[in-house]
Amino acid sequence: MYPFKEGSFAPRDAWYVAAFGHEVKRELLSRWILNEPVVLYRKKDGVAVAVGGRCPHRHFPLGKGCLKDDDVMCAYHGITFGPDGKCVKIPSQKAVPSTYAIPAYPLIEHGLWLFIWMGDKSQADIRLLPDLEEIGVTEQGMVAKPLFVEYVAGRYMLLNDNLMDLSHLGFLHGTSIGNADYAAAPEVLVERPGFLSSRRNMVGNDSPPFLEHMGFRPGKVDRLSGMDFYLPGFHAGIDEFRYSDTDSESPGRVIKKSRVYHAVTPATLTTCNYFFGMASPEDGYVESMREYLRPVIQEDKFATEEIEKILTVVGENPPELLLRSDRNAVRGRRMIQAMIDAEVGNVSVADAVCA
Repeated sequence: MYPFKEGSFAPRDAWYVAAFGHEVKRELLSRWILNEPVVLYRKKDGVAVAVGGRCPHRHFPLGKGCLKDDDVMCAYHGITFGPDGKCVKIPSQKAVPSTYAIPAYPLIEHGLWLFIWMGDKSQADIRLLPDLEEIGVTEQGMVAKPLFVEYVAGRYMLLNDNLMDLSHLGFLHGTSIGNADYAAAPEVLVERPGFLSSRRNMVGNDSPPFLEHMGFRPGKVDRLSGMDFYLPGFHAGIDEFRYSDTDSESPGRVIKKSRVYHAVTPATLTTCNYFFGMASPEDGYVESMREYLRPVIQEDKFATEEIEKILTVVGENPPELLLRSDRNAVRGRRMIQAMIDAEVGNVSVADAVCA
């Protein structure tokens, strides 16, 4: 399945964001993840739970049911399942077969997010989660907040490609967060097991439109920008603006510093869940960017969905004419393909992310 080998979709032995923590409450939340329905909720003690979202009786969506204490009751025939996935009640009969169950998935509350492991539970290693200090969530003085959740009608890897190749900022987002200088700026790439990083250090460039929108005078700025990709679907971006050293009023002064978080989780074969958050030393800045960045996220969603429409017609796998700026995205694709292949070949997760 484009852009992977025929028959490949997504790794299962990996952590994916299932939801922002604030989304999951004492009610059922339905979400498709890796082509499977999942139900999320919190038990009475506040612990978040993820179980399969399909009743094994007649395939009725359990998310349309209700909570009974800490159990999920199917609205169709009243069959009820505990947070461990085991059936606890079948109203039409006294005996409950021990084999009657739904999946129960490892779910970890980590920073702003709830991460789910859809694959082999024995491989669910919390050390594979993004380090919160490294991505800036727990950095002293930073305020991190969830902003948007989008359901995107395009396969997850299209959005991953978008985030691994930021040369599009000056064009798709040219009226907001980017300018034409971005694509031509030298890019420094770093790779380690399960991780890819991109950095651009731009000196003396024109300030992007959003800085003027935020009340800063236009002029030449220095910008450090990039993205850290924690395979297979979590991206932590960095943006720091300073007035140029040649600025007559405030040479070298920091204008704005922020981290942005993009979590991309496969929903179905051709759709994905997209979670966007942000961190900054200024709480007010994060809130002011909430509405400003909404159309920016919609632009990425638009591009992803338009490409998906093309792929639906031309089929798998269309040839590509790749560019030098695609190096990071191509490497990311190959690393994820290695993770998929490893599961088929029964290779450990650690070996796969090192491929």
